[in-house]
Amino acid sequence: MMKLASKAFLLPLALSMVFIVGCLPSGPDGGAGSRTITVYGFSIMKEALEKEIYPAFKARWKKEYGEDIEFVSSFAGSETVTNQIVQGAPADIAILSIERDADRLVEKKASPANWRDSPNKGIVNKTPFIILVRAGNPKGIKDFADLAKPGIKVIHPDPVSSGGAQWSILSIYGSELKKSEAESGTADPVRATRTLQAIWKNVISSPGSAREARTQFELGQGDALITYELEGLLMKQANAPMEVVVPKSTIFSEHPALIVDRNLDAGKRPVVEAFLKYLWSDDAQQAFVKFHFRSVTNETYNDANKEFAKIEQPFAADYFGGWSKAYPDIIEKIFRDQVQRK
Repeated sequence: MMKLASKAFLLPLALSMVFIVGCLPSGPDGGAGSRTITVYGFSIMKEALEKEIYPAFKARWKKEYGEDIEFVSSFAGSETVTNQIVQGAPADIAILSIERDADRLVEKKASPANWRDSPNKGIVNKTPFIILVRAGNPKGIKDFADLAKPGIKVIHPDPVSSGGAQWSILSIYGSELKKSEAESGTADPVRATRTLQAIWKNVISSPGSAREARTQFELGQGDALITYELEGLLMKQANAPMEVVVPKSTIFSEHPALIVDRNLDAGKRPVVEAFLKYLWSDDAQQAFVKFHFRSVTNETYNDANKEFAKIEQPFAADYFGGWSKAYPDIIEKIFRDQVQRK
């Protein structure tokens, strides 16, 4: 009877130990002790992630859990990154330029529909759009409308592949709406469309991402580049022969981060979720500011970056009713149908 009782006790104990061992974290090769997180991000996320945020998270995780974490990254235009994930790329986390791309991942069953339940509705950082010009500003460019002047050569990323390009279009169009509204009391969509048309006629190159557009400008192409503020500040930090022109009215781009749920198993999920949550931590938000993104959790962090421009008439995507309206109403019906096709 004692032997039977011992066996009855040992069997469930053994089964429970198998279950516990099966749930322990395992590395990418199936062994314990290390794991890899794969991040797909839009092009300008590279420096902040690789130089500051990845190393800090790895050190914290190692200290708390004794486990090594490695990161694998892929950076491209936001639309390109989203398409890659939809087609099966092995991303664990996506950090994108526009909310529309995050919603596309939801529609394709790659990411959870509740991604906006994360802090700050899933937005990890933001940055305004500015204009880069050559040293000394020889063309006298002071605002978006100046890019429409005859003879100005503009570098602008491709809206088909780049989220930054779509932000730029909204920035130009919205800027003219905001200024006309301030001047007359009524926003003027005709003026905004004409300005967008005139600027697009001056575009001489449309590379696939904001980073590729910056590279072309650095290589001497064009008189001006419309881009994220942080790209200008990184170039300024590197002593590039250029100047930042801050438009009177411009948009703040807001960038979502979310899990690619389709690619996660139960063992890997906790560390991936921990890293996603870390992006809103004080340390990560201050790291973003260091690399010229604006914090979305604490405005006082932004005061630490003295290079940030003061925007006279700022706006965001919600000025157009959010991306669910901005994309069909402006990117498609105005830019694609009235500007690009002409």
